[in-house]
Amino acid sequence: MSVSIKTSHEIELMRHAGKLLEQVHNELAKHIRPGISTWELDQIGEKMIRSLGCIPNFLNYEGFPGSFCLCLNDEVVHGIPAKNKIIQEGDLIKVDAGLIYKGYHSDAARTYAVGEVSPEAQKLMEVTKQSFFEGIKYAKAGHHLHEISAAIGAYAESFGYGVVRDLVGHGIGTNLHEDPQIPNFKQRSRGIRLQPGMTLAIEPMINMGRPEVAWLDDDWTVVTEDGSLSAHYENTILITDGEPEILTLSI
Repeated sequence: MSVSIKTSHEIELMRHAGKLLEQVHNELAKHIRPGISTWELDQIGEKMIRSLGCIPNFLNYEGFPGSFCLCLNDEVVHGIPAKNKIIQEGDLIKVDAGLIYKGYHSDAARTYAVGEVSPEAQKLMEVTKQSFFEGIKYAKAGHHLHEISAAIGAYAESFGYGVVRDLVGHGIGTNLHEDPQIPNFKQRSRGIRLQPGMTLAIEPMINMGRPEVAWLDDDWTVVTEDGSLSAHYENTILITDGEPEILTLSI
């Protein structure tokens, strides 16, 4: 395993890539409404990314046909934008996006409620988001990577939710996916020791039901095996000498 330690110059580039992606997420969220297709959202989002002088890093990545991964309800990740996939009142939509700024990647995902959703769906969204923040309490130099994993899993599972095992977070930098892989559930090993300058994409994927998932025939879209709702929350973070810096979220 080769985990890259970013220089101060690289960190500045990644910091800017993160801020631009946060801007895209915030602007695209304003377009989410009943009646719009995921294809339309993808087109709007791609134009936003390119208007900032950046490149959508998902587009054509290993053949993926969209600039955004857009998933509804029981779809977990990697949903392909489509003209016939129309967003409805009461849906949960997961928006996963990334961009390249001067050769450096950022990656972040959000789950949104479309209009009024059930209390159970709202709770799932809240717990998934909070599980990220529970995890990054351990994203500090000197801690071990799998402390993050264990904290995410323990928090989500305390609500009876299923933590997806087949998909994980990852390192990020000049490539979208770099070492290390970052599970969202407890591991037998402690994992690598975290060092300042590491950049990681932490992304809990939490199901209301069981953790098992399946792939649709398009070989991309991942769905819950039991048809239950799923939520996704992700940010790109920087390990520092103190608290982690979230590059894709202003706090």
